[in-house]
Formats: sequence, structure tokens, C-alpha cells
Amino acid sequence: MGHTHQHDAETKESCCTEEQKIRIQTDTHDCGCSSKKQKHTDHEGHDHSHNANESTFKMFLPSIISLVLLLIAIVLDNYFTPIWFRDWIRIAWYIVTYIPVGFPVIKEAIESIRYKDLFSEFLLMVIATVGAFAIGEYPEAVAVMLFYSVGEVFQALAVTKAKTNIKSLLDQRPDEVTILVGPDPKIIKASDATIGDVIQLKAGEKLGLDGELISDTASFNTAALTGESKPDTKSKGETVLAGMINLNKVSQVKVTAAYNDSKLSKILELVQNATAQKAPTELFIRKFAKIYTPIVVLLAVLITFLPYLFVADYAFSDWLYRALIFLVISCPCALVISIPLGYFGGIGAASKNGILFKGSNFLDAIATIQNVVMDKTGTMTEGVFKVQEVVFDPQFDEKEMLQMVNALESQSTHPVATAIHEYVGKIDTSIKLEKVEEIPGQGLKAIINGKSLLVGNFKLMDSFSIPYDINPNSIVYTVIAVAYDKKFVGYLTIADSIKEDAQITIEKLKALNVKTTMLSGDKNTVVQFVAQKLGIANAFGDLLPEDKVNKVKEIKAKNETVAFVGDGVNDAPVIALSNVGIAMGGLGSDAAIETADVVIQDDKPSKIAMAIDIGKQTKKIVWQNIVLAFVVKAAVLILGAGGLATMWEAVFADVGVALLAILNAVRIQRMKF
Repeated sequence: MGHTHQHDAETKESCCTEEQKIRIQTDTHDCGCSSKKQKHTDHEGHDHSHNANESTFKMFLPSIISLVLLLIAIVLDNYFTPIWFRDWIRIAWYIVTYIPVGFPVIKEAIESIRYKDLFSEFLLMVIATVGAFAIGEYPEAVAVMLFYSVGEVFQALAVTKAKTNIKSLLDQRPDEVTILVGPDPKIIKASDATIGDVIQLKAGEKLGLDGELISDTASFNTAALTGESKPDTKSKGETVLAGMINLNKVSQVKVTAAYNDSKLSKILELVQNATAQKAPTELFIRKFAKIYTPIVVLLAVLITFLPYLFVADYAFSDWLYRALIFLVISCPCALVISIPLGYFGGIGAASKNGILFKGSNFLDAIATIQNVVMDKTGTMTEGVFKVQEVVFDPQFDEKEMLQMVNALESQSTHPVATAIHEYVGKIDTSIKLEKVEEIPGQGLKAIINGKSLLVGNFKLMDSFSIPYDINPNSIVYTVIAVAYDKKFVGYLTIADSIKEDAQITIEKLKALNVKTTMLSGDKNTVVQFVAQKLGIANAFGDLLPEDKVNKVKEIKAKNETVAFVGDGVNDAPVIALSNVGIAMGGLGSDAAIETADVVIQDDKPSKIAMAIDIGKQTKKIVWQNIVLAFVVKAAVLILGAGGLATMWEAVFADVGVALLAILNAVRIQRMKF
């Protein structure tokens, strides 16, 4: 459980031998290994994953073959009854029918025994179906195994991708960089770059290593690291990090850290370590089989031999027959089918509502969540900047000033300029701009009608000694100050707007008795403002990815379950660490989506509460099926042991209860959430 995978410079595992990979008690998805032995990394938790390229038809093919052969056999048995379909030919036909669905289960039973998991549900399925063959109930033997195989395929379909595929994160880090050798650019592997090399970064390119900006100024998209949509303008000498995207012009960066020591590499490591802390969740049938299977097998043996000591006219064949009927009745068909189908129904219901669960175990886990911890930008807010308010001195014509600001900002590609343009509208081409100048880290300056226009932050106002009578720190949002003709005009606030359903989300979570916490890399004043507006009691800003991880660890240390909702690469480590990781799938990064256990496809936060509700309803239906199966089977098992139950009762206890459970399981797909 405490094992941490180690990787070499090319991100390949260097720590695990084949034997170690087998013994590490983690989910197969976490290791990413492809060896055949890796299928049994968790011998007490069956792996339902399939090759990503394996088609659904191929997965169902063995079941389809067995079903066709079984239907033909039933028709020949009950309707046409040809002379040739008797004795060894009939037996051989049913054996051939059984093999496509039975052989994989027999193989799994042997593998389980090999790894000292003697009593698994695979063994019970083998004993039950072989028992049915032994008493001549060939159709029953095939049908039971067929139902089981279909249930297994349903479970496999629910797991669409490995939940912690590191490959998608590696896509965030470029394999090659362009370095300057003298005046000439040269493309090399990013891992071959050394400290002191100068990287030439074109507009739109992603930085491969951490470094120091040696160009005068550059604007970067930092979303891969901070999760925040606001670009960051850097000046000469400032630190820039791997994963940042250069936005507007060719820039030069001097490498200050090795490839494996970059901030992005540390995020990758955090994801891997956090994932290793997640124990695989066992489905109920697995735990149940540990007790149920040995008891049933022991009882069958006792039913066969124990009467010899107490019954005067003991006949071995009669008691063997009772024991075999007992085994057929005891087959957990209703559970084996209805439980995966119940979860599959829950997954289907969630999918209809734009929520993707990556496995049935997460439906169970989300039903018991006590804390929902969420990111701010892109999760509870839109992730797109908009003008929130305009506060201008009445002595200035607001419309006229906005047109001038819009004209000047049209000279910039900064998202703040885009937000202003969207707010003001069409640019007034009659406004003549002269001596347009961008002042790094401060804003823009121009001459209009012979008078200077300044648009930027309050540092720009200070630089030109423009007096103003407000405290910039008292304003929550990003502020764009405006001065004209050496007079302070006022300011615009630019901010990320709160999503329409964000507040109702918090209300629904409170109604479900779920505590809420907001964590963000954005400035703390903004985070506290949004939290107060939404009614979130606990909120923390100015956090780095590792800070978010520590906050979640603090909650988990109280033995409370945590679901984390995020959308950026920086959220991937904390998503992986939480009991249930939820990613926003619309605007969210590929890394967060890949690492998450649940993906909200339309980015609506209200789906968080809906996902919890679906989990609770699914769990309720699954437990209804478990109780139904137990009660009916217990009653018929007692009758079977006493010789009062015939194969008809056995069929009802097996197939009948299974059908009832299936009908109950599909009910969730008709529910409205």
C-alpha cells in the first residue's frame, strides 16, 4: 500500500520487477503495466478493465456464441427432439456451448487459487455449473454462466478508461525545446537541456523547463499550473515555469532547473503518489463470496456425507443429488447479474444527465461523501473574464471614455482587452490613437486629441503621478484604472462571473448534509468574496497544487470522506488523492478529466449534488436486490437441503430472483434527478 513508483528520465517505471508489480496492492489502472500477470495485481479485486481498442461486440462475442448455441439446444430438446441429439452428442453440444463463457471463469478460478484466494466467486460459479452438469441440468449450467459473463461485460463497459493514465499529463510537457547555440536555433530533447541553456519560445509554444525570462516582457497562459484563466505578464528576470504557454511574441528563457525538477514534473509526481494512496474498492459480491462460497461448499459436502451417520436407508446417489440441487440453488446469479446491472443502470442514468462515472465503485463511494471540496475558477465560476462594473467620475462622459478605452485596448491581445471589447462593443474607428505604448507590467498609454490616455493598473497611475482617492486593495476584483488628460477618470473591474447554478449547488449539498470547502490558486480576496456570495463556510486562496493536497489530507485525517471538484492540471494531484475525484469535462484540462473518477460533461456545478443523489439511489436499489436474493435463496436453500425443493424451485431461486432483481435494477434509469 505504501509503495511509490519511481520513473527514469523518460518517465518509464524503473522501480518494479514483474513480481513486484504483481504484489503491489494497487489498482491495475494505477500501475499502467501491460504484462499478463498485472491483471492480478489485486487478487482480491477482479479487474474489469479491457483493452481500449477492444470493441463492445468483441467483448460480448463469447456470450453471443453461447446464447445462440443454447437456444438451438433448447429448441432441439423441447420441440424437435431429433434422434441424433441424444447421449454423448447432446452432452458434447452443451459442453461446447459452455466453453466460450465458462472457460474464462474457470481460468480465473485457477488463477485465484494460484494466488491463494481459494474461495472466490469464480470457484463458486465453476462448482455450481459443474454441479448442474453432474445432475443433467445442462441448459441451467450454461444459462447461469452465460448470465454471469454478461454481467461481467456490463461491469467492464462501465470502466471506459484507466482513471489515472499519466500519459495525458505528459502531453502537457513538450518533448522538444528550441535552444539558441550562438545566434542559431537548435531543436533538442527537453530532457537533454541543461541549466544555463537559452530557450527560444515562439508565440503559442509551451515551455518545457523552468527558467528565467531574459526578454524584456512576455505574457503567458498559466492555466496548466495554476488552473486560473487570467494570463500572467512577466518582466525580464522573473521566473517562468514549464507548462506555461507563450501568448504573443517570441521570447527567450534561460533554463534554471533540470527537466525532472520542473514544477510540472512535481505535479506529475504528486498525481502518481496521490494515486498510490487510493486503495482499490471491492464490490460487495467479492467480500460476500469470501464467506458465502466456503460455507456453501462445506454445506454441500455435509449434505452429501453427513446423513450417512443419521439415516438408516442412506443412499449416496440421493444425497449427492440433493447436494447438487443445493449448489444450483446457491449460485449467486441474482447477485452476480443484478449488482453490476444496478450499478450500470446508475452509470447510465448519470450519463443521461451529463455525468460520467468511470466505475461502479465510485457510485458507492460518492453516496457516502461527507465533504465536497471544490476549485473556484472553471468549477464554480465561468473561467471567462467579464467586465463586472464601471466606476467613472461623473465629470467624464462614461460612454465616450469607454469608447476611448476600447480603442486603446484593441492594440492588445490580452484577455482583459477582450473582456472590455465584449462589454463596450464595436470599436469607434474615428478615434485616432497616437504614440501608442505598452508599459510592461502596468498597461497602455496613448495620445488622443492631444491628451494622454492611460489604461492599466494602479502602478501605471503611480508612474505618471496621477492622484486618486480610492484604496485599490479594497476592491475585490482585477482593477483596470483609467486616466485622461492627467486626471483620474475611474476604474473598471474585470472578473470571472459565478455560474448560474453555483448557489443552488451549495444549497443542495447542504440539504444532503454535505460540508463544502473552496480551494483556489486565485487571490484570497476574490476567493473569500465568491465563497461569501455562495454561502461556502470554508475557503482558502493563494494556494499552490501541493497546498490543495495538504488541505484535503487535513480533512481525510479526521476520517471523513472527500470529493474534490476541479478542472485544471494543478487539480489532478488532489483529484487523485480524494475519495472521489470529480472533473469539469467541458472547460477542464485533459489531465484532470483523465485522473478523475467522475466527469461532469457540461461543467454545471449543480451536477455535483445530482451525482451524489444518483449514487445514493443506486446504492439503495443494489441493497434491495441483495436482500431479495438473500431472503429467497435462504428459504429455498433450506428446502433444498431437506429434499423438499426440486429443480423448479432451484430455477426460481436462481433465474427468477435474477429477473426480479434485474427489473428493479433498471428502474433507476427511469428516475428523475
